[in-house]
Amino acid sequence: MTIHSAVIQKLLQTNAHLGRRVAENHYKIYTYGSRNGTTIIDSDKTLICMRSACNFIGNLAKLNARFLFVNTNPLLDEIIQQMIINTGCRNDNSWRLGGFLTNRFSPKRFRSRNQKFNLTSVNRPDCVVIFDTERKSSVILEATRLHIPIVGLVDPSMPLETYKKITYPVPANDSVQFVYLFCNLITKTIQYEQKKLAAAKPKVVVKEEEAKVGEEALPAGKIKIDGVDEELLVLRYEGLSPASDDPLEIKELLEKLVVVKINDNTGTKMGFDGPKSAVEIANGLTSLDLLANYIESLNSKYGCNVPLLLVDDANTHDKTLQIVEKQSNKNIICLVKDQHQDDDVKISFDQREALLSLKKSGKLDDLLLQGKEFILMLNSNNLAEVVDLNILNHLITNKIKYCMEIEERFRGTTTLNTWLNINSITNHPETKLFGPPIAVTVPVSQNLPLEEASDLLIFKSDLYSCVNGTLIRNEARISPFNPVIELGPEFEKVADFESRFESIPSIIDLDSLKVSGDVWFGSDVILKGLVSINARPGEKIVIPDGAVLENKSINSQQDVPE
Repeated sequence: MTIHSAVIQKLLQTNAHLGRRVAENHYKIYTYGSRNGTTIIDSDKTLICMRSACNFIGNLAKLNARFLFVNTNPLLDEIIQQMIINTGCRNDNSWRLGGFLTNRFSPKRFRSRNQKFNLTSVNRPDCVVIFDTERKSSVILEATRLHIPIVGLVDPSMPLETYKKITYPVPANDSVQFVYLFCNLITKTIQYEQKKLAAAKPKVVVKEEEAKVGEEALPAGKIKIDGVDEELLVLRYEGLSPASDDPLEIKELLEKLVVVKINDNTGTKMGFDGPKSAVEIANGLTSLDLLANYIESLNSKYGCNVPLLLVDDANTHDKTLQIVEKQSNKNIICLVKDQHQDDDVKISFDQREALLSLKKSGKLDDLLLQGKEFILMLNSNNLAEVVDLNILNHLITNKIKYCMEIEERFRGTTTLNTWLNINSITNHPETKLFGPPIAVTVPVSQNLPLEEASDLLIFKSDLYSCVNGTLIRNEARISPFNPVIELGPEFEKVADFESRFESIPSIIDLDSLKVSGDVWFGSDVILKGLVSINARPGEKIVIPDGAVLENKSINSQQDVPE
C-alpha cells in the first residue's frame, strides 16, 4: 500500500467524505456525486486542500504569527484546547461576543462587556481557523472586512457568499474524528516550524563569572537576594544602551508592557484604616491616584495602552475599589491575591501570590494575546513609580526573563521594582531561549519609600511637587539626598501627624530633623540645617507661624525664637 493510499484510507475512516446534504453548485468541484441525499466528497480533493492549508499555516508560523481558532461545537472543545496547549498558541475567546474585531469600541454596552474579557484591545490575528463555518458566519464577515485570511472546513450546504470569503477551504465532514486528524496536522506543522526557529536562534551562553547580556552593559558581579532562588548578575544602570527618542519606537516598547502593583500593605502601623495606597500624598491625591495618573500620562503622550493591574490583599480590596471608582475612565483592573504557593515560579513570596492570582484569573493569557511581553511589578512602598525605558529596551533586546531593580547602599542592598517576562511565567516553549536573570543598580531618585507617617513630611513639603502623577524633586535642593526625619510616637499616626502641622514646613535646606514629645508646628515654618526639638514629659512646645529654625536645638518653649 502506498503512502497516498494509506492517507486516503485514514480520511475515509474519519467519515470526511460524507457530506450532510446535496451540494450547492459551487461545491461540486469537490464531490463525486450524491447518494441517498448525501454528498460524497472526493478525498483526493480534501487531501490537496489540507496540504495547502497546512502549508499556509506553516509559513505563518515561521513569522511567529498569531492564530485565532474558532469553534462552537462543544464536542470539539477538548481537541482544540489540547492543540492550543501543545503549540503554545494563545487563543482569544472574545470572538464569542461578536464584533470582537470591527466593533470593539462601539457601542458603549460592548465596551463594558468587553472589559470583563480583555484589559486592552486584542491584537488582530494573522489567520483565523474555523472548524464550524456554518455556525460562525459573523467571524467570517469580520475577518473578511479586515482582510484576515481564513482557513475553514466547508460543508456542501454552505452558501456561495460565505464560501467565497474562505481563503483556504477544506471540504470535509466536520466529524470529531476528522477534526482530531486536522488539529493533529496543524499541531505538528506549527511545532515543526517552532523547532526550526529555535535551532536558528543563537543560544544564550552564561559563564560562571560573566554573562553576555548586551553589548554595552558590563556585569558588576553577582548578588543573592532573599526570596529569589537564582543568583542575579548585577549590571550598572549607566552601562545600559539608551532607548530611542523616537516616539513611535517608544510606543512600540510600551505596548509590550503591563504594570502590576501589589497593593497588600495596610496603613495599620501609621494608624490608618485601609491600604497604605489610600493615604493622601499631595494635592489631595493618594499614591494610587498618582500611579493611575502617571500611567494615563504615558498612554496619552505616546498613544499606547499600558494597563494597570492592582493585586489586592483580602483586607485591602474593598477600600481599593472605592479609590478606583474615581478612576473609572482609566484602564485599571483589581484582583484579590491568591494565598497559595507555586514552587515552579522562582520569585519572592508576595510576587508569587500576585502572579498566581493573574494566572488563575486568565489575565496572563489575555495579556499575551494583546502582545504584552513584560510585567513591571512595582514595590508596594515605593512612590517613585517610573517606567524606565532603558531597562525595558535592554530586557526586550536581550530576551531577559527576570530583572530586579536594586539600590546599593553602604549597609546593604534595597530591592525595588521587578520585571518579569510573561512567557517565562506561563512556561512558553521559547522559555529556554531566554537570557539569564539580572539585577540593575538604579539611581537613588528611583527609591522613594513610604514606610512611616514621618515620610509624609518629605512628600507633602516643598521638596517635592506632583507633575502628571510623578513626584518631581525641587531643583533648589543642593544635596542629592533627602533629609533625615525622625518624629516621635506622637506623630506616628496619620491623623496625629496632620493635626500637629498647621502647614507643612519648608525643608529645602534641611539636613536632619529630630522631634520628640508634645511638639506643635504653626504655618509657614522654615527648617534648615540640623534641627532638634525635644519636649520634656509634661511640657508642650509650639513653633510659631513663620518661624525660621536653622541649626537649632530646642529643649523648651524658651528656646523657640519669636
